[in-house]
Amino acid sequence: MRANDFALFGLPPGFALDRAELEQRWKQLQRQAHPDRHAAQGAAAQRVALQWSVRINEGYQRLKDPLKRGAYWCELQGQSVEAHVNTAMPAEFLMQQMQWREALAEAAGAPDLLPLQAELDAERAQRLAALEAAIDSQRDARAAAQQVRALLFIERFEQQLHERLDRF
Repeated sequence: MRANDFALFGLPPGFALDRAELEQRWKQLQRQAHPDRHAAQGAAAQRVALQWSVRINEGYQRLKDPLKRGAYWCELQGQSVEAHVNTAMPAEFLMQQMQWREALAEAAGAPDLLPLQAELDAERAQRLAALEAAIDSQRDARAAAQQVRALLFIERFEQQLHERLDRF
């Protein structure tokens, strides 16, 4: 149970992965660990199987989500994302955040927010590509952690945007 998620699923540690392969391995591991398969071995074996099942599900949830996978990879490299305490960002991204917040505050209706949503989608795609490059090409945990923090901001801001859309 101490193996990292990548090792648990037999995948190389990195950002890019085949979602179908991950899902196939998850199902295979779940079949092997299912507590019912260990019923003949007694209650203790079923408890261990249940713990394995939980561990497998946790790893699967972490690896299937690009943002969680990126943060997890950083942690494995000894670079904590520290999103709750480290909010340092390049000045241009901070300016962009201010512009987004102003656009959100000034929106008079849902049509005003459509360009903002498109801009967020484009920024997310660009940041995910940069995160993949930082991890898979550059092997730079520090740069990857910075991309994860930016993506976390985008995710939180998009939630605010959707809440605002729901009010219109």
